[in-house]
Amino acid sequence: MRASRLVSMLLLLQARGRMTARELAAELEVSVRTIYRDAESLHAAGIPLYGDAGPSGGYQLLDGYRTRLTGLTAEEAETLFLTGLPGPAAELGLAQVAGAAQLKVLASMPAELRERAGRIASRFHLDAPGWYSDAEETPHLAAAADAVWTKRALHVRYHRWREPRDVERTLHPYGLVLKAGRWYLVASSGERTATYRVNQILELSEGERFERPPEFDLAAYWAAYRADFQARRQRGAAVIRLSPSGAEQFPDAYSADVVKAFAESAGEPGEDGWVTGTIPIESIAYTAGYLLRLGPEVEVLDPPELRDRITQLVDGLSKLYER
Repeated sequence: MRASRLVSMLLLLQARGRMTARELAAELEVSVRTIYRDAESLHAAGIPLYGDAGPSGGYQLLDGYRTRLTGLTAEEAETLFLTGLPGPAAELGLAQVAGAAQLKVLASMPAELRERAGRIASRFHLDAPGWYSDAEETPHLAAAADAVWTKRALHVRYHRWREPRDVERTLHPYGLVLKAGRWYLVASSGERTATYRVNQILELSEGERFERPPEFDLAAYWAAYRADFQARRQRGAAVIRLSPSGAEQFPDAYSADVVKAFAESAGEPGEDGWVTGTIPIESIAYTAGYLLRLGPEVEVLDPPELRDRITQLVDGLSKLYER
């Protein structure tokens, strides 16, 4: 375990240059005191590692030093190819680059590792879009990705859901996120950082270079954005009953958070087999149509407004088909 940590510390310093003891401790998930001991061990082993004290100090390898401890284990080689995403890479305009990189990695491996890594591509495949939707057409994705890499501002005409529908924005793009087959651009406009559907960009042109905030964490931003989206989306709750058939279909018809909420709140089935539980809901209008997917296999008990809305929809359908 310690030998692996020493190698990881050495590779981190080789890849990133100067790092403080606190930064190394956070990366390796150990204490700062452990980093001090590991640095002494590396120095004693003849590694040209030196450290400077003070606010701008840290550990650094002697200029020009490169370790040869970069060999991959079998598990590391397999995992590397498991992370290959040919579909998204192609959408970003990087298919040839990604393919060339994989070929170079394969060529540098011993024969046994090449065989094990190759098995990953033949046995695991990523298909990002959901079953009931296709990947969106995103004609400006490659240009947006290039702006993210080169830190270029984007002047866009963007189509949004509220009025005015078409707006013009100057964006500083921080990163791209692929979620369920849809690409999202995380960018700042003025002092506000927001999320934009890439397929809703109608026109795009590059602008001047900008400085990306060094402290910006794309993964942390997206996690916070998802949590906020869920909180805004679930504005209330509804009590529903499901027939035995409805309970069986429920996990396939609704999102995981709705299914989980119902399962956690559901009581024992009644004599007729129907089970009652509570689910989070959005607007009354949206939820009414949402629940009608199960037809007569679901009944709304509360709130009354939702029950009334479903009654109106069913009456309208009845009159339409009586013609």
